[in-house]
Amino acid sequence: MTIDTAAPPTISVEFVRTAVTLAQETGVDLSACLREADIDPHVLTRPGARLTTDQVTRLTRALWQMTGDELMGLGSAPVRRGTFRALSLTMIHRPDLGSALERMVDVGRAFPGVPRGVLMRGGGRARLELVDSPTMIADQLSPEAAEAAQRIRIEFLLILWHRFSAWLIGRRVKLLSVQVPFPEPQHPSPRVYDDIFGVHVTFGSDVAALEFDDAIMASPLVQTEESLEEYLRESPNRLFSERDYGSSAASVVRRALALGAMGRASTTTDIATMLSISVPHLRRLLRQEGTSLGQLRDEVLRDAAVAGLERGETAEEISSRLGFSEPSAFRRAFKRWTGMTPGSYRSHA
Repeated sequence: MTIDTAAPPTISVEFVRTAVTLAQETGVDLSACLREADIDPHVLTRPGARLTTDQVTRLTRALWQMTGDELMGLGSAPVRRGTFRALSLTMIHRPDLGSALERMVDVGRAFPGVPRGVLMRGGGRARLELVDSPTMIADQLSPEAAEAAQRIRIEFLLILWHRFSAWLIGRRVKLLSVQVPFPEPQHPSPRVYDDIFGVHVTFGSDVAALEFDDAIMASPLVQTEESLEEYLRESPNRLFSERDYGSSAASVVRRALALGAMGRASTTTDIATMLSISVPHLRRLLRQEGTSLGQLRDEVLRDAAVAGLERGETAEEISSRLGFSEPSAFRRAFKRWTGMTPGSYRSHA
């Protein structure tokens, strides 16, 4: 079965739905922002619906423009546009990742609304902890919505710290642990968080934190002011689209499905051989992570199909490219993945 290796990952609609709910509670109308991102509000009500990274990027930019706040009201005070650029410029000329993160923590204190981090090193580990602080919109929200706002901020900042660090040194930053202080969610699946960070995420911790091997802190920065400007021009697309940092079995298998054997690694034996492990060991690893080869293959195909529809391909073209026996089989699979037919999805895109 041929896989579209160029297809970016898609994003669960749950993340955007939460943001829209928060806006509604504070009396903010996001209809213009949703139009700018080509997101039909009805899609947000569909369980299992997916959004492209381009749609979420455009929505985020529209929210930045509307609020003038890089944290969109989720900080303790407004974070003025250009703050992330200023922080990044103070980091980019540091010699290594450790000193860059130390600079981020120190300089971040000077910017109102920027959540504080604490960097601790010792015993062969480095720990980047997020200092808890209320969002400035907390008093306008119900207790449930205030918890959701805090969760979104934590998710966004941990992803930003992790993936921007990887970009700075030009290689994957393997995490040892991720802790978050909110309870395990029902939607999206907790396994989605494991896939985002490449390690099992611990819910219900006292604080939000990333832990990694202290040796990575000595990695030299490979980026320049010029490459930083390019990164910022694309922001926040890379945060949403680049997930090739994971080291979990599911992350590795997903990459094997998308990139291995000219896209034709379709059986459990094929994937196990590519990874140089036995089939029982592969199944056991995936089972421990709450997934399976079939589920991962569906996710890769789903993302490829959504990307094809966004490019204007017909269901017949996508069906043929992804190796389905006939278009009707592809249509059934797509509805099972997203709750929508390809035609309905295209009309709402």
